[in-house]
Parts: sequence; structure tokens; C-alpha cells
Amino acid sequence: MGQKVNPTSWRIKVNETWKSRWFGGAKYADMLHEDLAIRKYVMTEFRSAAIARVEIDRDSNKITVGIKTARPGVIIGKGGAGASKIKDGIEKIVRGSKVKVNIEEIRNPDADANVVAQNIVNQLEKRMPYRRAMKQAIEKAEQSGVKGIKIQISGRLNGAEIARSEKAIFGLVPLSTIKSQIDYSYTPAFTTFGVIGIKVWIYKGKSEKVNNEPIKENK
Repeated sequence: MGQKVNPTSWRIKVNETWKSRWFGGAKYADMLHEDLAIRKYVMTEFRSAAIARVEIDRDSNKITVGIKTARPGVIIGKGGAGASKIKDGIEKIVRGSKVKVNIEEIRNPDADANVVAQNIVNQLEKRMPYRRAMKQAIEKAEQSGVKGIKIQISGRLNGAEIARSEKAIFGLVPLSTIKSQIDYSYTPAFTTFGVIGIKVWIYKGKSEKVNNEPIKENK
């Protein structure tokens, strides 16, 4: 049997960091559910904005929500109407805490696993053939300069009676090497045939630092 672990959580404190940064104590469960509600609200409200990551920082009285997106204009809207809307929506979830929203643009969206997975989801939900969607994603990632990419799609592909999995790989994706920088995403697509799961791994090279210190090689 395969023993699998999430590539992001395995590399925390090596070359990855937490998406939420705070200490909850007795209020840990409430804060955790708030974080999940914030992420769900942002991802569903602005589905077309190609959001890659939602980071949450908490101080004593203030919550800072950082949104990394490939299309910041979709979130900000005309005259900042979208930004104020998202702030009001988050304030309703947290109740009583001050909210600050930072919107940051991703310069290379074709090299981001979440954006690539969401693009494939949008194409599958519009009934595009899954092989074409995978091929286009790999070609764009190759042009963006990544060292490797792997895409796996699982479910009733093209409406088949029996669910199956199919993979497409370009370059190297060394998942067992902890120093390798692996960007990972899992996103489900809700099609007329049922739920189809899309997993994307993108290899961006080896990390030069571990815990913010240079890597020491044994001679």
C-alpha cells in the first residue's frame, strides 16, 4: 500500500510555511473554524479571480487576510468596490475583530499549482476533454520555466461508467526529496458526471535554505 503525505505539510519549516499564523490557546477551535469560513467565502465569492493562496495573520485585535491572485482587478473591482465587499464579508464572519485585506498579484500564474488546478476545473466544468485541458496546462507550465509538473485527474472521466485515474508528467517531480520546492494543489470539479478530483504538483527547484539557514552538506 502507498504511504502518502501532503507535500506542503511535510516541508513546513524547511521551505514552506503555515497558511495561518496565530496562537489560539483556549479559542483554538473557534479560530480554526473562522479561518475555514474565511477561505471558503473568499474562494466561492471570487471563483473567477484565480486565487492561489489565502494567508491569515492574527494579532490581539486585528486579522490580516492576504490574498494572492492572478487577477487582482476582479477582486478590487471598480473604485475598490470589490475590496470593501470582501472586507465586509470577512467582518461578518469574525465578529468584533478589525480586518485588513491585502491583495497581491502573482506574476507567473502558470507556475502556481492552485491556479493551474482551477483552470483545469473551469475547463472540465465547461465539458472540455480532460486530455486537452491537461496538455494545455503542461505546455503553459513548461513555457513558464518550471522544472517539472505532474497532473492527476480522477473520477468518471468523459462520463465513463467506471471511475479511473489518468496522469500527465513533464520534467522532474522529486516528491521524496525534502529540499525540493513542491507546489501542490487539490481541487475538485463538479461536473454533470459527478465529482472529478484534480491534483497538481509543480517542481520549482531545490531550496537553498532550511529554517532560513544555508544548507550544510556532509562531506
